[in-house]
Amino acid sequence: MKSENKFKYGEDKVLDKVKNYIESTYEQHYIGKDGLQIQDVFDMIDISEDFCRGAAIKYLIRYGQKDGKNPKDLMKCIHYITLMYHYSKFDKELDADI
Repeated sequence: MKSENKFKYGEDKVLDKVKNYIESTYEQHYIGKDGLQIQDVFDMIDISEDFCRGAAIKYLIRYGQKDGKNPKDLMKCIHYITLMYHYSKFDKELDADI
């Protein structure tokens, strides 16, 4: 019997790649002695959601323009959208049905 994949367009594989990409970025962030990242500062001054929206738009616009169709631009966009989701406080609902 053939195994049925729920994800017709390979979304599960894309999400795995995104997770691996995001994990790899934590080695690149500027972290202070207390573990503070610039994103934390944006949250403290209440601009994190707006910053993430702007950054996501930046990488969507940049895709196909700078360095061609660079998949890293899409990964960055998805990362910022994920952060925006967090700062929008939807992450409290992650355990609930969406």
